[in-house]
Amino acid sequence: MPQLNPNPWFFTMLLTWLTFLLIIQPKLLSFISLNPPANKALPTIKTTPWTWPWT
Repeated sequence: MPQLNPNPWFFTMLLTWLTFLLIIQPKLLSFISLNPPANKALPTIKTTPWTWPWT
C-alpha cells in the first residue's frame, strides 16, 4: 500500500513544521496589537430563578 510509505511525506511534514516554527511564527509574534483589550467591568446580570410547575 503506497499510503503507508512515510518516505516522501515525512520529510515534507518536517520541513513544513520547521518553516512554521523558525520563520513564520517569530514574524507573527512580533506584531503589536493596534487595539489592545481594555479592562472593562463586566455588567452584572440579574436573573430570576425558573419556576417549575411541579414544585
